[in-house]
Amino acid sequence: MIDRINTFKQYKPLLEQLVLKDIKLKYRRSFLGYLWSILNPLMIMVIMVIVFSNMFRFDIINYPVYLIIGQTLFGFVSESTNQAMWSITGNAALMKKTYVPKYIFTLSKVTSSFVNTVFSLGAMIIVFVICKIKPNTNMLFIPVILFQMYIFCTGLGMILAQGTVFFRDIQYIYSAVLTAWMYLTPIFYPIQQLPLSLQKIIKHFNPLYSYITQFRIIVLEGAFPDPRLILYGFAVAFAVLIVGTIVFFKNQDKFILYI
Repeated sequence: MIDRINTFKQYKPLLEQLVLKDIKLKYRRSFLGYLWSILNPLMIMVIMVIVFSNMFRFDIINYPVYLIIGQTLFGFVSESTNQAMWSITGNAALMKKTYVPKYIFTLSKVTSSFVNTVFSLGAMIIVFVICKIKPNTNMLFIPVILFQMYIFCTGLGMILAQGTVFFRDIQYIYSAVLTAWMYLTPIFYPIQQLPLSLQKIIKHFNPLYSYITQFRIIVLEGAFPDPRLILYGFAVAFAVLIVGTIVFFKNQDKFILYI
């Protein structure tokens, strides 16, 4: 473990450069640049608010706030894991030329997606101001929620990255899983709309529900999240990270034969 930590410190500058490269590539030749991180989620939120509030008429106070929280957090999971999935195969040329800890590439993709999500929080703040959300001290806990998600996405990203090296079809399977995951997460609808049996399944087996609910309780209710939600969020995040790390390191020596 000490050797791995020392190796990580040695390659930390490379990680920083890879993250900077991903961020610069995303906004390269973009007229508005980083402003798109704010404008894009805002435009999507406005469209979804118009559609869902008029078609389904959910009885949710501050629906734009409710929606953009779910939209932003799901967006982070979707972007980070999709980027991480190709982190190994996409850097095959570099790995064939020199030694680099392979997890650095996966970690850089999740980290760059995390930075993009932090940028997009500007859109969330604008919605909070427009909807007259009052700041409260519990909002200081929001970085902890984002940290839970970062750990979770890193673990899931490692599982997907090593799996994609051997089975390219994972991209199609995961695309379908993400679509189902989106609809099974109360992003644009209240969970009370679902049958009780399905509510229990989502609450117990959908970690994204925990992260989004923690965030919404703080912002919309001004209260501190239920400690059980927090413990569940951390437990699942670290469990996925441990599993992801084990399978990644177990198979990393075989990567060179398949990339």
